[in-house]
Amino acid sequence: MARSLLVGLGNPGRRYERTRHNVGFRVLDAVAAAAGLDFGDARRGVQALVAQGRYLGRPVILLKPMTYMNRSGEAVAPLLRFFRVDPADMLVVHDDLDVPFGRLKLVRGGGAGGHNGVRSVAAVLGTRDFPRLKVGIGRPPAGLSAEAYVLQAFTPEEEDHLGEVVQRALEGVREFLQAGVEAAMNRVNRRPEVLP
Repeated sequence: MARSLLVGLGNPGRRYERTRHNVGFRVLDAVAAAAGLDFGDARRGVQALVAQGRYLGRPVILLKPMTYMNRSGEAVAPLLRFFRVDPADMLVVHDDLDVPFGRLKLVRGGGAGGHNGVRSVAAVLGTRDFPRLKVGIGRPPAGLSAEAYVLQAFTPEEEDHLGEVVQRALEGVREFLQAGVEAAMNRVNRRPEVLP
């Protein structure tokens, strides 16, 4: 049975912990909790937190790069090679400005859509053909740059609904592992948004 690599994108450190850009880490934490796995340091020379074991009867590796967002690929690529995981068996979970808050979108591949973490992974791997689970954070309000917006904490109102969003993302991850990317896309992309 092929191993799956589940990657959550974010920035390391307490300063970024609750920001919109770190929602990928939050989803990976939920996966780890559901699977009963703990994150530990990766093998020497790789800046990442890694959890490894079985989930839903499948061998999985969970990865949170500790390289800062725009260098995420530097942590993902060596572990993908080390564990001999095909990019098609990797799911990258990340925030997305073009998806409204409360919505999820699962795609098979494509461009980075302005996301520096996804761009870094694609550049280092040399392919854009890997599945991504986009967690919507919506567009910044007028006068606020995208760079500043993603590094802000969620509003209290958004935080009230974020648990449900993360739970639905966890369901999408489960569907990806159990039934594959097509079935997961059908399930995730048809669900209505969680409104704040």
